Amino acid sequence: MRRPGTVLPRAAALAALLAVSLPGGLMAQNDAAERPRARDLGIEVGIFGPGPLNAITDVEGVRVGQVTVTDGERVNTGVTAILPHGGDLYHDRVPAAIHVGNGFGKLLGVTQVRELGELETPILLTCTLCVWKAADALVAWALEQPGMEDVRSLNAVVGETNDGGLNDIRSRPVEAEHVRRALETASSGPVEEGSVGAGRGTRAFGWKGGIGTSSRVLPAPLGGYTVGVLVQSNFGGILTIAGAPVGRELGRYSFRGFVEPGAPPPEGAPLDETDDGQGSIMIVVATDAPLSPRNLERVARRAIMGLARTGSFAGNGSGDYVIAFSTAEEVRRRPGVERHTLEELANDRMSALFEATVEATEEAIYNSLLRATTVSGMGRTADALDVERVREVLRRHGVGGG
Repeated sequence: MRRPGTVLPRAAALAALLAVSLPGGLMAQNDAAERPRARDLGIEVGIFGPGPLNAITDVEGVRVGQVTVTDGERVNTGVTAILPHGGDLYHDRVPAAIHVGNGFGKLLGVTQVRELGELETPILLTCTLCVWKAADALVAWALEQPGMEDVRSLNAVVGETNDGGLNDIRSRPVEAEHVRRALETASSGPVEEGSVGAGRGTRAFGWKGGIGTSSRVLPAPLGGYTVGVLVQSNFGGILTIAGAPVGRELGRYSFRGFVEPGAPPPEGAPLDETDDGQGSIMIVVATDAPLSPRNLERVARRAIMGLARTGSFAGNGSGDYVIAFSTAEEVRRRPGVERHTLEELANDRMSALFEATVEATEEAIYNSLLRATTVSGMGRTADALDVERVREVLRRHGVGGG
């Protein structure tokens, strides 16, 4: 998945020496602490309420680990790991599905997930040219786990977006130690957002993008299930927040150079007349609803609707992927069992989960932008979304109030 910009070559060994590993995005954490989430601005997406953390980790058992890799000058990338539960993922597999909105990307493991409908490893997110190194490290880590001594096949699932505009991506700076740390420090608590982990060097809608998350809890009569979403945002379009045309009013949006020929550059950024919505997004959806891979794929398709609500049109060079899984015990898969007795939710009970997925995806994307901090690298700067200017646009359109 490409982003505009030329990346200078650099030796991988040098990148490894300069890379600084930051568990949980500690460097970005302090900067992001003063930045709001969507709900802090009074933006309440949809009709269903969030879980206690308003994060993918509101789905019981789901854990997230992040390592940010940066040298303060040319390297800005990282790893984000999502573990469906805290047990043995290979021997206690969760049903899963993948939906491809636009396939300009490198998602390892997609064909086996589609064929068998299950995950047998954690999910990793990283930068485009680090996918294969991350996968190798994930496989090595998994094979070392107890009970894996006789395993000779493993389907590592690794997704990416291209952070080459701010990161010396050709040096492939993600190392095995970064992957291991993300996996081994994964927790079920709050999830750091913005310029951390795999979102360290990403951009979205002309501003700094990154990691974002949100959740929804259905009312008890609708099952009381939880849906959690985590995104790695790195795409283009016309930013729209809860219906307010933020991108247009702030002067940053795809095709602006053609729609407003001769217009001065938007404040804080040069006018890019070639911006046609390039970039990508990875969306991970977790739920505790007992769903089959078929219905998980239906859920995954709805995440694209949440993406569209934010102003994305999935440009030609955009890789838009959704991975959905269920953590419910009733639908777990265990290898070597001749027959699985599964108890899954009926089709007629899916609609509320669809709505929850759309809402959580939309809000997770807003959080990825609002929580992101300004990042510089490779001689370029991606500035954070100006919160006060966003407030002004939202007020004019009767949105929020925070």
